[in-house]
Amino acid sequence: MLLSLLGSRWAAAQTPEPRLDFASLYQPVANRLLVETRREADSLRLLLNRPAGQALPVLRLTVWASYEARQPLWQGTQRLRLYPGADPASAVLVLTAALPLAQAPAGAVLQASLDQPALAQNPATTAWMRLTPERLARPFVLLDSMGLVLTRPYVRSGEAVAVASFGLGQPVRWRRYAASSTAAPPPFADPRRQPATPRTLGVLDSSAAALPASNLLRLPQQGLYALRVGGTGGEPVRTVPLLVVPSDFPGQRTAPELIDPLLYLTTAAERQQLRQAADPKRAVDRFWLASAGGDQTLGRDYIRRYYGLVTIANELFTGHKAGWLTDRGLLYVVLGAPTSVQRLDSGDERWIYDALDRTGRPTSFTFRPRPSTLAPDNYELVRRPEYQTLWYAAVERWRKTLTAR
Repeated sequence: MLLSLLGSRWAAAQTPEPRLDFASLYQPVANRLLVETRREADSLRLLLNRPAGQALPVLRLTVWASYEARQPLWQGTQRLRLYPGADPASAVLVLTAALPLAQAPAGAVLQASLDQPALAQNPATTAWMRLTPERLARPFVLLDSMGLVLTRPYVRSGEAVAVASFGLGQPVRWRRYAASSTAAPPPFADPRRQPATPRTLGVLDSSAAALPASNLLRLPQQGLYALRVGGTGGEPVRTVPLLVVPSDFPGQRTAPELIDPLLYLTTAAERQQLRQAADPKRAVDRFWLASAGGDQTLGRDYIRRYYGLVTIANELFTGHKAGWLTDRGLLYVVLGAPTSVQRLDSGDERWIYDALDRTGRPTSFTFRPRPSTLAPDNYELVRRPEYQTLWYAAVERWRKTLTAR
């Protein structure tokens, strides 16, 4: 009996703790918790937007050495308070708390939660971020024209932004580049045979003079902007990328916005035929009706699901280009949300799908971080030839009603 008890204890000690699963963070959710930061002396200021009409919540902060760490480096709670200058009568409030920089080493991972940390993450109450040296050093945050924290890397044409600095107000300059319209190649494509990505981008235009930080900055023309903030009081100039997108983004309204994401399901000739149709929008409807075998109800469901995935991909993965064009957006649109997501110490992100093929075995895809100044959150898929059969089967499921999901 004693040996049996000791053996069971040893086995329990040897059993690895379950790995955190981040798949729920890639599910659509209203009022997603998004947190931005600003360095303030020896603190990292956390700012977030939350609906008004409820008591100010407590923010639980947990700092991990990495996404795979089993024990936190530090944890604590803070009562959120109204950000100074925010309108307390607004329907959405800007709330804030502070994290001591001494508890936030570079490279660590911050978990901010409005409830108890748990293995099952709720994107409405939990946010994660890697504490990069750039994030820890940046002494400003972007606000929109309503004074809310800009928690997305894009604005729509004509929207205004402001730079809210800690300490001396910093001047702002900008350069505009053409936003990339290059879609991700299939997951089985040989990277060595893909066109080389240009090392530099051509500047389309730039600001003639620095804009005071207190002024609203309007960016009416679409493109990828590099906001250059700093230069006063010895503060270095820092670059923040910001994508200016059409007014209906992340959704799709115009014919090109409906036809372009069909790239993953159609041939070039089919897309050209859709563009040249007398009524391109109606031609798109006919495409989906044909995919549904003439069943109008099923055709409408195809349209709702496919463009719904495009919209979510735009919300989640937009950076230097629209989210559906990225490698993660590619998989999200065609395969749907992953069953499981692992974030590794290496910085890689692993997506796992259950039963993509007839064997029922899970299939994993690995994304590796490839950050740059204008694409700080860029990830590239590790492409493998064995994905080809799975990929064409997934495309065929979208196109043929007999194998519809």
